[in-house]
Amino acid sequence: MIQVYEATDVGLVRKGNEDSADVFEPATYVVADGMGGHVAGEVASRMLVDSVRRKLTGTAAIGEDALCEAILAGNQAILDSEKDHPDYKGMGTTATVMHIEGDEACWAHVGDSRLYLLRNGEMKQVTRDHSYVEELVAEGTITEAEAKVHPKRNFLTRAVGVEQNLTVDSGHFSLQPQDILILATDGLMKLVEDDEIRQVIEAAPMDPAKELVTRALNAGGNDNVTVIVVVYNS
Repeated sequence: MIQVYEATDVGLVRKGNEDSADVFEPATYVVADGMGGHVAGEVASRMLVDSVRRKLTGTAAIGEDALCEAILAGNQAILDSEKDHPDYKGMGTTATVMHIEGDEACWAHVGDSRLYLLRNGEMKQVTRDHSYVEELVAEGTITEAEAKVHPKRNFLTRAVGVEQNLTVDSGHFSLQPQDILILATDGLMKLVEDDEIRQVIEAAPMDPAKELVTRALNAGGNDNVTVIVVVYNS
């Protein structure tokens, strides 16, 4: 049995919501955070989500390769749309996709949205941010605390819809009963620390996704925020 909670909000500063998300059978979850100004960011994230759904719906066996191909299909769709719509030029989006089959989960990812796994009281970030500050942290040049206030903290090193040759990260892992998975755009992580995310989930609110979005709004809501929470029970 799988329980799913989903919530999104434009936030308290932005005029439009450039995040997109989808939950569809068989057991597939996707979040995307668009960029590009005007309506282009919203267009890019929606095109990615729609492409993923089209690519995976009816697919007999969904694994890492299928998820990567779905993101690449979205990448091509965005690039193609820019040819017909010059005002879309420069738009792009993050993409974090997960699929559950039995007691196995697989994922594919580009950008700085995230997939977390909460298991037995410990929360792990499954995906790696494709961002300038993440590279600096990995090199030991700056700390994670410094990354949160770095002037280039929003600079992505990889995004969907920006270039033809896109590399998609992917992986898989076995699930255990009571595992909780969180997919979120950076509007959550900018304002809510990982430990607070864990505490909110473990407090078992009626709607954990909505509660996490509320926490981001209460902390300033300076970006769009989208959260999907998946509770796995074998």
